[in-house]
Amino acid sequence: MKFNSDEIASVIQAEIQQFGSTVDVREVGTVLEVGDGIARVYGLSNIMAGEMVEFPSGVTGLAFNLEENSVGVIILGDYLTIKEGDEVKSLGKLLSVPVGDAVLGRVLDPLGNPLDGKGPVNTTQTRPVEIIATGVAERHPVHEPMQTGIKAVDAMTPIGRGQRELIIGDRKTGKTAVALDAIINQKNTGVKCFYVAIGQKDSSVALVIDALRKHGALDYTTVIVAGASAPAPLQYIAPYAGTAMAEHYMFNGGHALIVYDDLSKQAVAYRQLSLLMRRPPGREAFPGDVFYCHSRLLERSAKLSKELGSGSLTSLPIIETLEGEVSAYIPTNVISITDGQIYLQPDLFFAGIRPAMNVGISVSRVGGAAQIKAMKKVAGGLRLDLASFRELEAFAQLGTELDPATQSKLDRGYRMVELLKQQQYQPMSAAEQIVSLYAATRGYLDDIPVDKVRDFEAGLQNHLKDRAPDLADKITQVGDLTSEVEEAIKSTILAFKAGFKK
Repeated sequence: MKFNSDEIASVIQAEIQQFGSTVDVREVGTVLEVGDGIARVYGLSNIMAGEMVEFPSGVTGLAFNLEENSVGVIILGDYLTIKEGDEVKSLGKLLSVPVGDAVLGRVLDPLGNPLDGKGPVNTTQTRPVEIIATGVAERHPVHEPMQTGIKAVDAMTPIGRGQRELIIGDRKTGKTAVALDAIINQKNTGVKCFYVAIGQKDSSVALVIDALRKHGALDYTTVIVAGASAPAPLQYIAPYAGTAMAEHYMFNGGHALIVYDDLSKQAVAYRQLSLLMRRPPGREAFPGDVFYCHSRLLERSAKLSKELGSGSLTSLPIIETLEGEVSAYIPTNVISITDGQIYLQPDLFFAGIRPAMNVGISVSRVGGAAQIKAMKKVAGGLRLDLASFRELEAFAQLGTELDPATQSKLDRGYRMVELLKQQQYQPMSAAEQIVSLYAATRGYLDDIPVDKVRDFEAGLQNHLKDRAPDLADKITQVGDLTSEVEEAIKSTILAFKAGFKK
């Protein structure tokens, strides 16, 4: 086979002309040891905290501990593909996740990789997972209601756009149910929802996704999953990744709602990483900065000022207590960061009162600012009435004779408790809630038997939809309990009550 010298010369000449003088300069290190989701790397002397690194298998990691002679890296993926002696490249960038409308309706892992089999996430927009929260001067006080559709919550512990309301209680007391109802109630409101499942069983997450799909909520919801089988580093970064996706809407003048289910498991994952990294343990073996871990996450929820577009990010963190121990380490930490809590009590749950909200411990520190005026007027004294009812109920169990005034208070309390019960996945509009609560607080239910209260309410709501559809629109538009609106509500209740069979 003969070579043509001219051909060879032209190929060499073309290669010389196309040769780029750019040199890929990257800092590389060597894996000293690896195991349990972390690696110790030698040689990355200029790496920054939080910078990403890449292992030969394609798995990425995050610089977590900067020590004198080595770097502690948390591995965001399968650490079994990494072995001692592997070369590690620093990537010179921070961890980012995809954002934008492309993530809506998807089930993703904390790195933004799809888990739903619907192909890649088609977006070029990304946001860093960790950012510093907006300052006080860039915020606006919370003033717009974020309706959950749950009577007990919207009346007594109202949530506003930009608020952080903790949902706290023992396991199996309906914490996730409250959060899901809040997501389902955002249909047609323009609020984008994000559900972050941390350390949950895959079967539980599948049920949540199925419920969201059935009620048409998955179209505007993103589910971020770091399940019980996911490595601790992924469980730790999952809430930050979800927040970055939600912040995209907040900073573009939109409104978003994010649910962290639950932060107790994230704290446990963080404790695991910290202990493996030999960070000194503190109370209950948690590291000293576990408070900062949650505060820097929840402070990112805000209602932005007009100059920044008036966007908002509302968060509903969930914390699981053990045996109702609200004063444990992680629960007290998160209670002190949030703007109120909804405490769900097992005794009430098992007594059939659902949502099982304990009115005495539950509170909203935003309060009436996050309610429309009509709701404020109807439900103003509801919390105090229910709290005093609980005291009277305990007193009445002693079997003492009660005077008529106390007995009537008790009777109304029983009816109010019955009225505040609500089935899951059946959120109510603000107007429907106002009519129901008006009937109860103004004494229209006092002569209805307790076991018929819910039938009465269901009938009243149907009557409102069929016979007085304009009333609901009027309440929504006016937003206040004017004498005209109040008269219309009264006549509607009386018209229905006249035909109701007790």
